[in-house]
Amino acid sequence: MTTQTYTVEGMTCGHCAAAVTRELGLVPGVSDVAVDVDAGTVAVTAVQPPDDDVVSAAVAEAGYTVTGRR
Repeated sequence: MTTQTYTVEGMTCGHCAAAVTRELGLVPGVSDVAVDVDAGTVAVTAVQPPDDDVVSAAVAEAGYTVTGRR
């Protein structure tokens, strides 16, 4: 397992966290998603290192934007 943390713009509440968690949970290989709304970050744990483009697309599907990776 590997975890990668992304900076996400636009999340402000629990609904935001739930939407991002739901979309990232649909990505094959993702086993855990931890959203920190206050910090504006999302930690994605997956079997293989997460593909940045796939993560960005899933976050965009939820209505938010990945602005970087930590």
